Amino acid sequence: MLHWILIFLLIAAVASLLGFRGVAGASFGIARILIFVVLVIFIIALITGVIVVA
Repeated sequence: MLHWILIFLLIAAVASLLGFRGVAGASFGIARILIFVVLVIFIIALITGVIVVA
């Protein structure tokens, strides 16, 4: 999923440089949602003990 976040952020950066503000905003919004999902999954994994931080 982190791969998809990087792809959407790259699309947002390129679209922003080329002046496609709608595409840049949409792809940045998708990347922001994916970041939130990854953080929630990570926190749930820490709480349930799937990931152990020593």
